[in-house]
Amino acid sequence: MVNILNVPVSSLSMQETVNFIQERLQKQEQTFAVTANAEIIMMAQNDSAYLELLKRTDIITPDGAGVVWAAKHLGSPVPERVAGYDLFHQLLQLAAKTQKKVYFFGGKPGIAEQAKAKALELYPGLKIAGCRNGYFQTEENETIINDINNSGAEMLFAALGAPKQEFWLDENKAKLHTNLLMGIGGSFDVLSGKTTRAPLWVQKAGLEWLYRLMKEPYRFRRMASTLPQFVLKILFGR
Repeated sequence: MVNILNVPVSSLSMQETVNFIQERLQKQEQTFAVTANAEIIMMAQNDSAYLELLKRTDIITPDGAGVVWAAKHLGSPVPERVAGYDLFHQLLQLAAKTQKKVYFFGGKPGIAEQAKAKALELYPGLKIAGCRNGYFQTEENETIINDINNSGAEMLFAALGAPKQEFWLDENKAKLHTNLLMGIGGSFDVLSGKTTRAPLWVQKAGLEWLYRLMKEPYRFRRMASTLPQFVLKILFGR
């Protein structure tokens, strides 16, 4: 584990992360997983409740070139980037192999269903017990929780965006019967084909953030503020 601005980030590789989650699933131990990029770590610097929440999770993976760089700079390099979208796919493959039911929660109306169709195409035998979009009122929480529990799902993927997805999962984890709780941001959008991910060479070059910025220029103001602050805190904030 490496401490990055008081956020405990896992030093496990992708396969080790999958193994860790699989072992806990086999023991029926509830696991709260977060995939943290530089933006999420900076959110935690400005929100003490979010920082405390992250410290309570079972595993936080280094999702993002900035987090991998920070770990190396701090003298505790991680073996590789464990991106949320890639981990999501690894866990869907695991679910298909072990016959564990999953639940897709989040995205705009219809997106989770489109993601489900693609997932079933990619992973024959996968059991998706239910889908639900991410547009809801607080008074609908109990209905959503009951639907997830009644589905028999063991793995819950919540695509509500950070930090909303983590706050929702943390607030309701005691009521949820799923053994895995994991926030996956915009992964349903990518899986469904609504948006596209950066080419592999761009990912390997650590420039996926730039590709997203080019595809979604509305992010520019937020990222232009967040990423330099992250770098400066790592360089001088220890």
